[in-house]
Amino acid sequence: MPGYRSAAGKRSRPGKPAPDRILAAEDPEAGDSEAGDSEAGGLTAGGLAGGDPEAQRARGRDICLRLLATTPRTRAQLADAMRRRHIPEEVASAVLDQLTEARLIDDAMYAKAWVESRHHSRGLSGRSLKQELRHRGVDDDDIAQAVETLDPDQEIETARRLAERKLAATRGQPPDARARKVAGLLARKGYPAGLAFRLIRETMEAEGAEPPDLDGGLPDE
Repeated sequence: MPGYRSAAGKRSRPGKPAPDRILAAEDPEAGDSEAGDSEAGGLTAGGLAGGDPEAQRARGRDICLRLLATTPRTRAQLADAMRRRHIPEEVASAVLDQLTEARLIDDAMYAKAWVESRHHSRGLSGRSLKQELRHRGVDDDDIAQAVETLDPDQEIETARRLAERKLAATRGQPPDARARKVAGLLARKGYPAGLAFRLIRETMEAEGAEPPDLDGGLPDE
């Protein structure tokens, strides 16, 4: 059974994707060009290999395994890759079912590893992580279970660390400007404005600085 290929070039048995390898899947099209190039000249007006189902299944498996050899993928990402290579939908579905049985596709595991990786390395909130996983075709149940693994207190502490780092990097600037930069950073990470304002006040007070009045929102530039 094909395994994943590590950065060192060694194969390992399929299992839980490592968080750093999940990060490599940030671009769902990464690695697809190699699979596409190998198929040049193999297309006809009637599909691949003159429409022979077995040849189409073999080609579909090859497309998927090439992509899975570089990084874990979701079922939807692999389905899209086969659709672009003109693999018939019923053939693609059979290929995906086979790979799922072999545990080479596991959207629930993918989602959990994605949440762990992206939260700890990028500081993304559960809301942002949900959006990313939906974009990758993971179903709502798998997304909900993965995001539930995030402790709400951990999310707040992650946001606090982001705020502290940004404020530390902006010391000496006007308080309003510092507050806007922190609020913008946390908004991009998916944290609500109310939490951002609270952390701005607490962090600036802790460093002995006077925070701006945020009761009415961010001050204008």
